[in-house]
Order: sequence, then structure tokens, then C-alpha cells
Amino acid sequence: MSITPHKLLRLGIWTTISLILFIIGTNIWVVQSTKEHIYKADKLPYNDVALVLGTSKRTIEGKPNRFFVERMQAAASLHRVQRIRHILVSGDNRTRYYNEPRDMLQALGDLNIPEEDISLDFAGLRTLDSVVRCKEVFGQNKITIVTQEFHCYRSLFIARYFEMDAVAVSADDGGPIGNMLALREILARTVAVLDLYVLQREPKYLGERIELPIQS
Repeated sequence: MSITPHKLLRLGIWTTISLILFIIGTNIWVVQSTKEHIYKADKLPYNDVALVLGTSKRTIEGKPNRFFVERMQAAASLHRVQRIRHILVSGDNRTRYYNEPRDMLQALGDLNIPEEDISLDFAGLRTLDSVVRCKEVFGQNKITIVTQEFHCYRSLFIARYFEMDAVAVSADDGGPIGNMLALREILARTVAVLDLYVLQREPKYLGERIELPIQS
């Protein structure tokens, strides 16, 4: 039985509609299931450890990345007001010239956070890796995630899937994120659902347990 151009067009249309509905549905799920666990800094419950998710300190154009600056300022502020005791910075370490955890350590030091209150995770290649490694490698199940609000939903969705008692704080200063980044995050939420519930993806690297130097 041959497929006519008309049937092929109808199949393409229905496939496109189904894909759009799936993307919309997964985004609604991710946002609605996590929004009650996102706080402003002044309302944030206390946790010993903050997981600060990595991003480049500079944009492609070489300018300071405001998302990086906002995350560092938010983490430092939480430490100063004693909403957290220890900061775990997790990010990409692909080359000696690109090292998100080292950049975050330096930035937090510039904000007068003691180095002994900061631990580095060099294998946070993706959000999923950072969150799962926080639990499985660094032994933390009750955490505060520090990132921008648009990223909080996906981060919390992953943490809650792995039964972590996680909350998140929005590091936003209220500025726009841009259409391309918004679209990228919409697609990333759908990918996160597929990673967790279909592909059952795991971090690229796990390894032995690392104890955080948190005084009891």
C-alpha cells in the first residue's frame, strides 16, 4: 500500500501537533510540580548545604555573564545571613582554560566567602549530573539549589525524582532571559522528563563518596 503525498502531509501535521502537545504537557508538569519549592531569599528555609549550579562566567561575546554573577551573589548572600553553612559549586571542567568550579570558587572568594566553606564538584557536566552527584557522591539529600528561576523548575524536578528534600532560591535580578534561552529551557524540560522516565540517564561520572567538611 503506497503512501500518497496527502497522507504523508497529514501524518507530518499530526506528528508535529503531537510533539508540540508533548512539549507543552511536560513543561506544565515540571513547573506545576516544583513551583511551591522555589523561594525568594528572605523566605528561604535553612539548609546546611547550597548546591550552586555552574554556568560560564562570560558570554560568547566575552562580556560578564549576569547569570554567573547573580548565582555567586545569591550564594554569598545566603551564606552571610546564615541560611546555609556550606556551598557546593558544581560545573563543567572540560579544559584547563574552562573551569566553572574554579571560577565560582574565585568569585565567591572575592565576595568574602571563606574557602573552607566551599567545595568543588568538577563533574557537573549537566544539571542532572550536578544534582545526582550532590546526593550520591557528596552525600547530601537535603539541599538548597541556587540558580535562576527558569532553571529552578528543572533542577527541582530532577532532585524530587531522586527523592531529595530540595528547595531552590531564585537568583534573578528581574532582567529578561531572551527568547532563545527561554526556548532552550522549554526543550530542556522535555528532555529532562525523557531522561528520567524513558532513558533513565545517569551522570557520566560518579565515583567514590566525598565527605563535605561540615562541622556538626
